[in-house]
Amino acid sequence: MKSSNKLIRITTVPVSLSVLLKDQLRYMSDHFEVLAVSSPDKMLEQVGAREGVRTAPVPMTRAITPVKDIKALWKLYRLLKKEKPAIVHTHTPKAGLLGMMASRLAGVPVRMHTVAGMPLMENTGMKRKVLDFVERLTYSCATHVYPNSKVLAGFILDNHFCREQKMKVLGNGSSNGINTRFFQPGEELSKTASELRKKFGLTDKDFVFVFVGRLVKDKGIEELVEAFSEVKGKHPNIKLLLVGPYEPERDPLAPATHTIIETDKSIIHAGFQQDIRPFLMISQALAFPSYREGFPNVPMQAGCFNLPSIVTDINGCNEIIEDGRNGLIIPAKSVPDLQNAMNRLLTDTSLYLTLQSNARKMIVDRYEQKYLWELLLKEYHDHLKAHAIVS
Repeated sequence: MKSSNKLIRITTVPVSLSVLLKDQLRYMSDHFEVLAVSSPDKMLEQVGAREGVRTAPVPMTRAITPVKDIKALWKLYRLLKKEKPAIVHTHTPKAGLLGMMASRLAGVPVRMHTVAGMPLMENTGMKRKVLDFVERLTYSCATHVYPNSKVLAGFILDNHFCREQKMKVLGNGSSNGINTRFFQPGEELSKTASELRKKFGLTDKDFVFVFVGRLVKDKGIEELVEAFSEVKGKHPNIKLLLVGPYEPERDPLAPATHTIIETDKSIIHAGFQQDIRPFLMISQALAFPSYREGFPNVPMQAGCFNLPSIVTDINGCNEIIEDGRNGLIIPAKSVPDLQNAMNRLLTDTSLYLTLQSNARKMIVDRYEQKYLWELLLKEYHDHLKAHAIVS
């Protein structure tokens, strides 16, 4: 039954609402009056239409911009005073900071913040100190904090960002789980995959390592290209499929890496794709050597298509993947270890088949989307009950 209570979900940019919370807003709108808030963009309107919820634009930046941030804080505060929500739930660092501060100032009773990756993990010096302060401020304004992985929860505690009593990891982690019915092989997808194979000139002899994500330095692309180039010397029938855009303005690749990607005929750069499923279907393994993540969707999506994954020993990845069961875990930023893992999948058939046979089942058992939504809905109702708000 739908509650008369209002739930406001806030992200810094609309793509986070669109991708990270896909279909979750619609599910929650059966139980609450939902308002989605993010920076103004056509995508915000599209999310509202797709999810069947109201939207409100508030300009926010991802960088540290004090003047713009104060303006955004004021706009959020005024919006919250007008809307009078029972719950505000924020995602992404800047929306978390501004949304939790505005919610506390506006007297919102239930203030929830989900923590998914922390850029500060890769920072040092004064910038790290500033980001540490911002993190503590965000959590102090929240009534409840939800790291989306157990490793991340440990990191937050180790750095004294938040009291343990305020924190909780829902289920086995993840912000939205995965729709395992959507991410599975099917007849239509098989046709599309077959066309892609022809387009890229792939044969049955080819072993395709796929990467999905932004082609930037902190995703480990430079190490991946270097390792692939070495492995290719012994295994000429391998291909590297890169599905994602360059982001030269944020974290550019070295020019040499960029040149190899564009000139090596064994490397296929497919660019950004709205639907990555056919690309996973034409691949044999995921290579995901990222330096930092929150709780990444890509290894879960790849697992649903029976792909073993090579991931780095970082937050999120080392929970989705169990070394030797559904993939291989290697140290971050290590070309030799990545090379070795790729070689193992290519030469050890028994290992490859074991990882492949476990891949989908381990994702379905632990990260089914509907289960996670139900856990979150229960959190909402429990918090409202604790505040004596009828839900």
